[in-house]
Amino acid sequence: MPLDTRLHADWAPPDTKARIGPNAVHQLLAVLEEEGGPRLAAHMLALAGMFDVPPESGMIDERPVARLHQALRRDRPETAPRLAWAAGEATANYIIARRIPTPVVWLLKLLPARPAAALLLKSITKHAWTFAGSGQFRVVSPQPILVEIADNPIVRGEHAQSAICFWHVAVFETLFRRLVAPDYRARETTCCACGDAACRIALTRSGI
Repeated sequence: MPLDTRLHADWAPPDTKARIGPNAVHQLLAVLEEEGGPRLAAHMLALAGMFDVPPESGMIDERPVARLHQALRRDRPETAPRLAWAAGEATANYIIARRIPTPVVWLLKLLPARPAAALLLKSITKHAWTFAGSGQFRVVSPQPILVEIADNPIVRGEHAQSAICFWHVAVFETLFRRLVAPDYRARETTCCACGDAACRIALTRSGI
């Protein structure tokens, strides 16, 4: 059963590149509500100029999504990394539970780490627009694993002294820890917000 051909129908590529998966919003809103109740979530939506919560299915405009993530970083600089990480972790858990067929999940967990990682990377590459939007995703190196999102829309136009893509890093780390090996760790080595050409995420195994 090829991993990249058994994903659900609503993972079909969108008509326009400037769209992203709705979990980039919904999982963050859930984290914000848990952190500060509906008022905090509503406050962030207002700062982002989002007055209607997008539907949970289908692809959505990436621009208000980016504004929401950026509003969180501006308004809550101290807690934004933790909240974005929690949202990324929840996004990965949703993908595993709702978007990857159960037999494929079992297969990945049964395979040795190297072939499982290769299969997971293949699937991620095929469906990269769900988290990269109009950014350009590619696998820089399959072993050791290094991936990148050039022109990452979630941080487009931002300026930071250090890497800020905690949501993306958490998505990758959680997927690899749950589906490939529990000792995987992800870290962002370069970031568009720091003036780099692409946001690069390295995945390594702490036990090796």
